[in-house]
Amino acid sequence: MIMAIVLAAGLSTRMGQSKPLLPFGERTVIEHILSVLRECSVGAIRVVTGYECEAVERCLMDWPVQMVFNPNYATGEMLTSLQIGLRSASGEVDAALIVLGDQPALERSVVETIVATYRSGQGSIVVPSYRMRRGHPLLIDRKHWTDILALGEGQTLRDFFRSAAEAIHHVEVTTPSVLRDMDTPADYRRELADYLSRHPTH
Repeated sequence: MIMAIVLAAGLSTRMGQSKPLLPFGERTVIEHILSVLRECSVGAIRVVTGYECEAVERCLMDWPVQMVFNPNYATGEMLTSLQIGLRSASGEVDAALIVLGDQPALERSVVETIVATYRSGQGSIVVPSYRMRRGHPLLIDRKHWTDILALGEGQTLRDFFRSAAEAIHHVEVTTPSVLRDMDTPADYRRELADYLSRHPTH
């Protein structure tokens, strides 16, 4: 089974407000991301919360997802949220799809390509690439989790990638969406405008 881990704990410092809770069409950013994942071949969805956790939990109370809180969200990097998400996985989970909670450009076709690549045995770490640039989401087989959980303060997921370089399989995609997340109000306006241009009824 593949479990999606949505990282939604960050402080949203440059945005000035919680990125997952920003309006996005008829939903919020986090709900939009979850709506895409629910159409994909993942067996479970885990949302790692932190900043504005109570508001995020209220927003998602009717969604069939599980939430886990990162108590170090204010000082920890994204790695601490990933580690908490991995530790919360049940024993039946074979791999984790790591999804950014501020990437509403997430596309079902990309997720399905990554999942299919993994299931065909082409790599135990599958990373989308657009014009030679790594993006998200990415998928990591359970056999690598111990190495990620062993990373300490001051280390990042890049340290893991360097040590596991031979296990990485890059999937070339034709969409720059894998590179687009939101850090600033200008980023948010760009993503919302792009979404509304493709979904005018929203």
